[in-house]
Amino acid sequence: MKLSSIVFCVLLTSISLLSMPSDSQAAETKQYQPNWESLNSHPYPQWFTDAKVGIFIHWGLYSVPSWSGPEQYAEWFLRGLQLKDTARVAFQKKVFGADFDYRDYAPLFKAELFDPDEWAGLFEQSGAKYIILVSKHHDGYCLWPSKYAPNWNTVDVGPKRDIVGQLAESVRKKGLRLGLYYSLTEWNNPLHRWYTDPDNEIGPYIEKHMIPQFKELISTYKPSLIFGDGEWSNSAKQLRTAELIAWYFNLVGPDAIVNNRWGGGSSSVGFLTPEYSSGMKATSRPWSEVRGLGRSFGLNRNEKLEAYMAPQDLIHFLVKAVANGGGITINLGPQADGQIPLLQQERMIQLGQWLKVNGEAIYGSKVWTKTTEYKDVELRRIDPCIDFNWVRNTPGKPVEEDNFTAEWTGFIQPGYSEEYLFEAVADDGMRLWIDGKLIIDKWKKVKTASEGNVMSKEAEKGKEGKIALMAGKKYPVKVEYFEGKQNASIRLFWSSKSQPKQIVPQSCFYASKDRSKPEGLKAHYRSKAAYMCYTTNNDAVYAISLEWPGRELVLPIKSTSKDVRISLLGKLGYLKYRYEKGKYYVDTSNIYHNDLPCDYAWTFKIEVLKH
Repeated sequence: MKLSSIVFCVLLTSISLLSMPSDSQAAETKQYQPNWESLNSHPYPQWFTDAKVGIFIHWGLYSVPSWSGPEQYAEWFLRGLQLKDTARVAFQKKVFGADFDYRDYAPLFKAELFDPDEWAGLFEQSGAKYIILVSKHHDGYCLWPSKYAPNWNTVDVGPKRDIVGQLAESVRKKGLRLGLYYSLTEWNNPLHRWYTDPDNEIGPYIEKHMIPQFKELISTYKPSLIFGDGEWSNSAKQLRTAELIAWYFNLVGPDAIVNNRWGGGSSSVGFLTPEYSSGMKATSRPWSEVRGLGRSFGLNRNEKLEAYMAPQDLIHFLVKAVANGGGITINLGPQADGQIPLLQQERMIQLGQWLKVNGEAIYGSKVWTKTTEYKDVELRRIDPCIDFNWVRNTPGKPVEEDNFTAEWTGFIQPGYSEEYLFEAVADDGMRLWIDGKLIIDKWKKVKTASEGNVMSKEAEKGKEGKIALMAGKKYPVKVEYFEGKQNASIRLFWSSKSQPKQIVPQSCFYASKDRSKPEGLKAHYRSKAAYMCYTTNNDAVYAISLEWPGRELVLPIKSTSKDVRISLLGKLGYLKYRYEKGKYYVDTSNIYHNDLPCDYAWTFKIEVLKH
């Protein structure tokens, strides 16, 4: 054989080998069909399972007013205007003028300080492994040059920049995964106005607008993750989302992942996305808790400082989610000029600093046989009256936001001798006793509303009860309350022939019978609170303590081997311990404040020695 023939054969063999698909490439060649059985066979990519930390970015026209009620979503500003919400309408009129229209915000959305490389640098510092940019929210305004939204995108009007494209390039340079949020529906599209037009008339909008625009966006930027939303009024069949997901999986391949918000009947597909809740327990599907650092996703300038997560809250939020098999997607709401508020930047840097020390207990970790240790916590105080709308907040530290109880006791003194009608509105349950008699019994869980935003309504009509009372007499009163998940509120009203309906006022409540001055009722709040979380990674167990143990750490772990090493991540050397009756007693007496490798939570690594 001639040399040239040999060279030719070698080249041919090399080309053949190069053209043979690897295992991942072979998996990528699978074509998914637009049905749930086929889509559910798409494996969840390992990159997402290992990532644990992502960043959401809500930025758009709503960032110009950046205003809402303290517990509302600022990105729902347009919907508030459509509903003639008095607070939003008054704010817009006062700040922008009586004849101002929502579309007039577009030229004001200039993004003059937007630096995608600077953003990507912050995301990298935070320890996040992916970002999810809102490419289009429910107002239909696009952050890329969509031909399906002429004069309603960031290239035609406003910044005159392809925000999606520029940020995609910057985050990928940092090695981060790109995710895109896309609202399936719009409030103000002439083909179909979500919440205004009948839900079953959405077909023309889907066919002529949503499907081609979705494919335009995804084929241009090929994100690793798609976060669908705005789906809850329609079925997946109406939205034709199985077609979109199959098309996306076939386009991007095995690294692609979607969330679980694609319309009724689609709940079996995608990673789970609890929102402003206490998270979930381990499931067969990956999940990530989504929430803002404050109470809104879009920037809300009407929020107070106490609405923002402290660094301790953020880190504990992450640890508890990961211990239970999930992760977090924490939201940033930039200003209209493109600057991420400094407090939000600081929180991201603090998170990243903690992850630099403790990352091996988080990234790529799995659920251990034990997830969390809890303890009972309580809060006692005097409450002037029973008129609370905590929404998604705690009544006060150390009580948790969800699954808490409250009890108010004291005395009530009416002003008239007649029959009183008491009414209570509560989410979730409450009971009222007066003079030992059960007056109102509303002791059942309220179904949580599907949206925590400007559309939220009272979950249920109030319960009523009557009792005859004597003027000037002090009657013992007791109110019990329990909260499940998300929205929390309780209000106690009264009325009589001579008393118009009102919240029972502080002037009629006494903490004890011998008090001459009304001050309110004794309040006692209770909940469970996590103080220790566990993960496992590479044959090691990690005990993450949410409070510094002091001189001795007690780990209630049944040992499979007494020959172990225990260390504190970020600090060299091993710790002394003893093992007695199913517990490790770890000596931390020689670790002083200045020796602590990080703040807010501390990770102890338990390694079984192998011989």
